[in-house]
Amino acid sequence: MAEFSWPLRIYYEDTDCGGVVYHAKYLCFMERARSEWLRALGFEQDVLRQELAVLFAVARITVEFLAPARFNDQLEVGVRLVRARRVSLNLAQEIRRAGELLCRAEVQVACLQAESLRPHPIPSQLLAEFRSLSL
Repeated sequence: MAEFSWPLRIYYEDTDCGGVVYHAKYLCFMERARSEWLRALGFEQDVLRQELAVLFAVARITVEFLAPARFNDQLEVGVRLVRARRVSLNLAQEIRRAGELLCRAEVQVACLQAESLRPHPIPSQLLAEFRSLSL
């Protein structure tokens, strides 16, 4: 699964008084898509924390807003793994409405030890799966 897409609809709570999606909501949509991407790969975040004592956190994100989404739009939020390193993942994300690119982002996600929140190597079984996707 090199690319993953997650559907969502824009609710009134996602918009400003003009019916346009508030800019910070795009980050929430991308976070949800990354969580669903991990789930589709068979990795539940609560299980990763409980059994492997790791979690993933955004270390860096660059976002480009190209066109507005509006109330009641149906969107697709994409996730594509670009690179898997020993302690981090680089992802490309896009938000589209009927094929039109509205927003894109480059995201670096770091693996952290759950208790200390310090960088930690990605567990080998996860890293192998991630590396198989980024080929």
